Formats: sequence, structure tokens, C-alpha cells
Amino acid sequence: MLREILAITGKPGLFKILSHNGRTLIVEELLTGKRFPVSARDKVVSLGDIAMYTESDDKPLGEILDLIYQKEDGKTLDIKELVKTGSLKERFALYLPDFDRDRVHDSDIKKLFTWYNLLVEQGFTKFTEEPENDRKEENSEDKEA
Repeated sequence: MLREILAITGKPGLFKILSHNGRTLIVEELLTGKRFPVSARDKVVSLGDIAMYTESDDKPLGEILDLIYQKEDGKTLDIKELVKTGSLKERFALYLPDFDRDRVHDSDIKKLFTWYNLLVEQGFTKFTEEPENDRKEENSEDKEA
């Protein structure tokens, strides 16, 4: 799911891939629905390829977004209040207690929370894919029933 959602350097918001043709992507801005081409020279990253530093291993963004969604019961976060009170890291520690406090900055957390809010407002409720094996097992159980 997150593989289709992009962040584009220099452009606010998130974008969904609609199609690609050679060296050009056609994307749609999640918030406005505006469609436009993105060339190969633009810096584009899929949210599915992003991870955050922890003390042990890197944690994929989708797993972090799922943790936030579960702990917040699907509600958005008040980012302005968190920035105002200087409590971004404290709030993030509720979801990912072992994040690397030296390498994860307030700006990273703010961006993550902004993306989370945008995705939730657009109706996203699940941020990670089920492993292929789990889907096959469910399908075989459905056939046996």
C-alpha cells in the first residue's frame, strides 16, 4: 500500500502513483486530487522504502504508522500543540520507545506525524501489507470451510 504513495522533494504533501511511462510518472496529490507528471530528475521516494532509526534495527514506516493508528484509535494528532509544547519526541516515544534519539530529529517526527494525519484523513486504516504466506493460508482456510 505505501509503495504507491510518494513524497517528492520540494513539493508539500503526498502523492499516489497513477501510471508511469518510461522516465515519467503520473501522480495525483492525495489532498487535492490534482494530477501532474513527475520527471526522472525529481527526487521521489516511496513511503514503503522509508524506515526510522531505532537502537536495535531500523523500523519500516508502515509498521510505525500502524502503531500510531492503533494507539490513537484512528484519530489524527495535534501536531501544532506538540510543536508548541516541545513534546514531539516524548509523543513519538509512546509509539516507538527505542527510537534513536540522536539520529531521529524533531523535523523527522513532525514530517511522520504530518504524513500520518494526511493518510488517515484520506481514509487509510492499514499501512502494512499482509505477508504473502498469510494470504495463502487464509485463502486455503476459506476453501476448506
